Amino acid sequence: MHFKKIVFVIFVVFVPVVFVGVAQGLSAAQEPSQNRREFTIVARDHTFTPNKLDVSQDDLVKITLRSEDRPTSFAIDAYRIVKRAAGGTAITFEFRADQPGTFTFYCNLTTDAGCKDMKGTLSVRAK
Repeated sequence: MHFKKIVFVIFVVFVPVVFVGVAQGLSAAQEPSQNRREFTIVARDHTFTPNKLDVSQDDLVKITLRSEDRPTSFAIDAYRIVKRAAGGTAITFEFRADQPGTFTFYCNLTTDAGCKDMKGTLSVRAK
């Protein structure tokens, strides 16, 4: 008789608790843990458009850099990003905005004197 009570307690009390805990864990794992932000930046006439990007900390940032007239690059020192696009082409890349603050993005090519004027700002709001 004592054995039946133990089995009853296990199935009535512990099994549902474990099942609910596992179900909640699966539900939490399926929810996105970050926001995705997508931007298309056009490089033309030594200008980035848009030249201001606003995101939140831990956002996954996807950038498509489209160079319309000449080779260009996109660099953010704090994130160790340097990407290059040939004239008339586009490239796409992603990074996690894990550092809050304001960061300058710029063209780092040295073959075109006008590239030094190509700048913009990435603002990452802290959580």
